[in-house]
Amino acid sequence: MSFPNLTAIVSLLALLTYFWMGLRVGVARRKSGIDAPAMSGDPMLERYLRVQGNTLEWLPIFFVSLWLFAIYWGDVTAAALGLVWIVGRILYTVDYSQAADKRGRGFAIQALAAAILLFGALGKAVLVVLS
Repeated sequence: MSFPNLTAIVSLLALLTYFWMGLRVGVARRKSGIDAPAMSGDPMLERYLRVQGNTLEWLPIFFVSLWLFAIYWGDVTAAALGLVWIVGRILYTVDYSQAADKRGRGFAIQALAAAILLFGALGKAVLVVLS
């Protein structure tokens, strides 16, 4: 089995996406005039912070599932699902930044991709153990 290079690239793209979200928080702080460590007071800043925080909450699920899926099912499929997850997170970021009630589309896309990665890896791991 060769090293999952596409999965490595997608992992780095996911981290760059998260880095971009962090930069957006800094811009929102500047626009709102709310300096760290304050976390509230402007709805725009609060939405940007929530996007970044929610993404951080999903990253462990995503990365572990992505890499185990790549090991069990292959690099190309894992990387493709990882790209879907990233697109979902970007849509979530853009939509949620406009209004909290718009976040559903991106959240659903990334949650579905993460679920496929998670349960696909788990299912294959169980099959390997049982065989």
